[in-house]
Amino acid sequence: MEIFPVYNRFAIEPVQGKGPYLWDDKGNKYLDFYGGHAVISVGHAHPKFVQDIQHQAGNLGYYSNAVPNRLQNNLAEKLGSLSGYTDYQLFLCNSGAEANENALKLASFQNDRKKIIAFKGGFHGRTSAAVNVTDNPDIQAPINRNLDVRILPLNDYDALIQALSNDVSAVIIEGIQGIGGVHIPEPEFLQLIRKLCNETGVFLILDEIQSGYGRSGRFFAHQASGIRPDLITVAKGMGNGFPIAGVLISPEFQAQPGMLGSTFGGNHLACTAGNAVLDIIEAENLMKNSDEIGHYLLNKIKAMRPSVTDVRGLGLMIGIELPFQAGEIRKKLLHEHHIFTGSSAEKNTLRILPPLSITRAHADQFLQALTITLSDYE
Repeated sequence: MEIFPVYNRFAIEPVQGKGPYLWDDKGNKYLDFYGGHAVISVGHAHPKFVQDIQHQAGNLGYYSNAVPNRLQNNLAEKLGSLSGYTDYQLFLCNSGAEANENALKLASFQNDRKKIIAFKGGFHGRTSAAVNVTDNPDIQAPINRNLDVRILPLNDYDALIQALSNDVSAVIIEGIQGIGGVHIPEPEFLQLIRKLCNETGVFLILDEIQSGYGRSGRFFAHQASGIRPDLITVAKGMGNGFPIAGVLISPEFQAQPGMLGSTFGGNHLACTAGNAVLDIIEAENLMKNSDEIGHYLLNKIKAMRPSVTDVRGLGLMIGIELPFQAGEIRKKLLHEHHIFTGSSAEKNTLRILPPLSITRAHADQFLQALTITLSDYE
């Protein structure tokens, strides 16, 4: 049997990681400025993360949600405290797509409606409802195209006012668009969504799967706008590589036995990973670090114009728009400078999603390599 070939892969196999660095099977060292799609939040093989996982695996790796699991309660308490959502409840699952699937289901359960509003460039996952609200028909099979979804331009106030009515179940929007090219909803746009949702009984779902967990310099990117969504979805950096995801659920939702469920969601090892990540983020002030290093990177990259046509982002979620397709730059950074970076649906945008623990020295290493690489195209 062979692996089903659905991924485009570089011919480099990492076998070890430490902090922001990776080593391949030939012993070559790489700076990881992508974190495997923003998953590596606190750095590869962080000592506390490794120690906690090893300890828990030696005690109990898994049991189902048919029994109490105090690690889930610990995780919910820490997450509420660090994020500022102490009055919300937490449902645990395994992936960002699953989190969005459950958030959409909760909204529909609550207001008994079906229509969804999403946004151009948005990506919310590959499961049935999540892929319906993702702006990419190429990954939607015919069986998926069954929801009443209206996809609007991001930050288009008039289109939003016209589309949002009392027959809509939910609006789903990313705190910062990731795959779409690191586009940020304007604070006033999020505030208008919140206002209109309140007036029409529509639920606001904030997809913070990539932009959450301190990446923007705040715990959640939407917190820059001062709004409170009804549902917040999290994954990616939540487990630093261990599969874990969740939905933060506002107090107006009432749980019913059996309405949601997951075999592996919130298992003992996953919660241990989640607890370790939150402990590290708090102890090492990684939100502050993300904000400071992010500002440094943004300002330095802006100074590279006209080699760079635009720079977008908050904290350590940065999109670098180039006057040509970014693929060759990405390959040169990887093969000539040993730096991992990311692509986006916008072919001329390079994505930067390093661990939140990087230092200014790591930032300078990337900036020097980017400057040298861009000079080849002047």
